[in-house]
Amino acid sequence: MSGLAVRAGASVRAPGAREPDDRAAALGYFRDLLAPFGEKPDEELFDGGPHVRHRDLADLLVADEGVGGSRPDLLIVTHALPDVVPFTAVAPYLTDRLGGRAANFAIAQQGLAAPFTALRIASAYEKAGRATEVVLAVLEQTTLPTPFPLVRDTPLTDSAAALVLGTGEDGGDGDGDGLRFVRAHSAGSAADALGREAGGDGTLLVLGPWVDGDVPGHGGPVHRVAPGGYCTSVWLDLADHWREWARDHRRIVLCDTDPRSGRIHVALFAVGEG
Repeated sequence: MSGLAVRAGASVRAPGAREPDDRAAALGYFRDLLAPFGEKPDEELFDGGPHVRHRDLADLLVADEGVGGSRPDLLIVTHALPDVVPFTAVAPYLTDRLGGRAANFAIAQQGLAAPFTALRIASAYEKAGRATEVVLAVLEQTTLPTPFPLVRDTPLTDSAAALVLGTGEDGGDGDGDGLRFVRAHSAGSAADALGREAGGDGTLLVLGPWVDGDVPGHGGPVHRVAPGGYCTSVWLDLADHWREWARDHRRIVLCDTDPRSGRIHVALFAVGEG
């Protein structure tokens, strides 16, 4: 059976604040970054944040046995919000923690579309014979040097999710084919984005916190993700529940709406499909 199946998952939510040890360097960087736009960092806002770096979130994900024991050929880090300090390239840092041999890169500036894009890329690597094990990390930290409405008004919390995906007949839990990634896409409306994905017996629809109301054409079970995540949204719950969802359903449809663009993003996982 071809395709990438979920083999392990890990999530991190609100890990707690840390004492910043790089405040002066960070503020100096942000002053230089913002000055050409006539702006300056809000030091009170910056100092009041939890200061959980992407590197800290990566370390917490690696502490999970399933993620920490992986040795990927490909590692993709995704995020919608920038790191609190940009002084560590987190994709190679995380690769070094996981065996050091993976091709690695980060996807950003796509809002919550980034993990969906990463899955399409990972699938292309697998189909080309360039990866048999992939780690996808979704990172979100909330300490910023200027006000950002999503962080302030939601409010968002520091969070991270990781999925280990691999090829082979065993999906990682000894139950055969496992939960396999099938496809991901986006559209301007729920009806267009979901299409045939939302219907059918045995389909669980997982709605992110940014999806308003019911989804037309779906009469089956729905799992709604709690608020608090932007890019991490549905991936936190997939990392936590993929085993039970694979046991109880034939298809898992993840769906969320980017509140900044209005685009709806969908990913389909299915038991036994490849």
